[in-house]
Amino acid sequence: MKTTTFIAAFGLATLAVAQPHRARHLNKHAKKDVVVTIIDTVYAEATAAPEVIVYVNQFGTPVSTVTEGMIAETPSIWSSAVPSTILPSSSSTSTSVVPSSTPTAAPVVAAPVVAAPVQASSVEAAPVEAVAESSSSPAPASTAAPVTTSAAPVASSSASSSSDSEGSGFGFSYSPYNADGSCKTQDQVNTDFAAIPGGYSLVRTYGTDCNQVATVKTAAKAKGLKMFVGVFDLGTLSDEISTIVSAASDDWDLIDTINIGNELVNSGTASAAQVVAAITTAKVLLKAAGYNGKVVTVDTLVAARNNPSLCDASDYCAVNSHPFFDGNTVAADSGSFLTTQIPTLRAVLANKNQEIVITETGWPWQGQTNGVAVPSPANQATAISSIKSAFSSNPEAVILFTTFNDMWKTNSAAQFQAEQYWGFLGNSPSG
Repeated sequence: MKTTTFIAAFGLATLAVAQPHRARHLNKHAKKDVVVTIIDTVYAEATAAPEVIVYVNQFGTPVSTVTEGMIAETPSIWSSAVPSTILPSSSSTSTSVVPSSTPTAAPVVAAPVVAAPVQASSVEAAPVEAVAESSSSPAPASTAAPVTTSAAPVASSSASSSSDSEGSGFGFSYSPYNADGSCKTQDQVNTDFAAIPGGYSLVRTYGTDCNQVATVKTAAKAKGLKMFVGVFDLGTLSDEISTIVSAASDDWDLIDTINIGNELVNSGTASAAQVVAAITTAKVLLKAAGYNGKVVTVDTLVAARNNPSLCDASDYCAVNSHPFFDGNTVAADSGSFLTTQIPTLRAVLANKNQEIVITETGWPWQGQTNGVAVPSPANQATAISSIKSAFSSNPEAVILFTTFNDMWKTNSAAQFQAEQYWGFLGNSPSG
């Protein structure tokens, strides 16, 4: 179906409840948080026309138009495989954006979007994501328009399986896709993991396509890592769980957590009640298959704060939070930004002692400036160092986003043209 979305910029106080990432990462997935809010969305009959996003200022005057890609109609977010007792109304639908172009060698510089002034706030900005990404059909990258032209971080050519004092126990996210969106082979995944240094204990993935549960499991086990495995689409919940069971049931001890949905409430793909029902169903299916580990859903910190039932239904509270998208936080304050946000979330939880894990956080090395947040290799290194320092006594509470650049994604103005450039080890060595 064709979707035309009108977006306006407001101050942070106005955006306390708006937050459609990742659609940042739904990730894939993902991951983001932008100071804009959706005013209206109009659905038309399915066509091959691109999605057009019109940005307007606080007076309603259009200031920028972005064509994100081709719209592919997708089925309801719930399928008949999900027990009828938890089915939502038939009006619940999900759409994904499939970019139509492939990468080119010469990026084009785009003009920044004009936005209304943003007031500083000690509370995380409520982000809005304009581009949805499908985990079952990874999309090739489009002709992005980065502003910063600094050299990308370089992946380490040698890696150690031993931990270091700064990063011991931290997690990292990984997506097994080539730049054209195709699936990486087992050999490619092994090559990527060989380039990841020591100091990590967990790898997070987002879906079950590309046989990634099995390929990442093989590479993770060889490196002594646990896995944080994701179910991306509630509409294929039973099938994705079956895939996980098939790939992992012979070694459940390797699976630390199974995640049901990434930023589905934030993106407007599902309601909190639907996600909670899916968690319940997933727990039943997984327990029947012999899995007795942790089951959670992941959403943005703002979405979880506004919908604490997401955490209440999970075995721990799993949230994505990116200081870069706050717009009022410099790279060096990334760690303190996160530690300041966590108490605001804990205050609304039914269990005030529930464990909270930041399942995505990092800093882009290239893209457009967002307020005082500037993408650059130096700032990325500073931000990650700040985050690691802030969580040095509890590294298991942070998963860094992301290991390698996601060149299969599509950059957009809503993501400050940075969606491809979060890899703290640069481009993946396997291509």
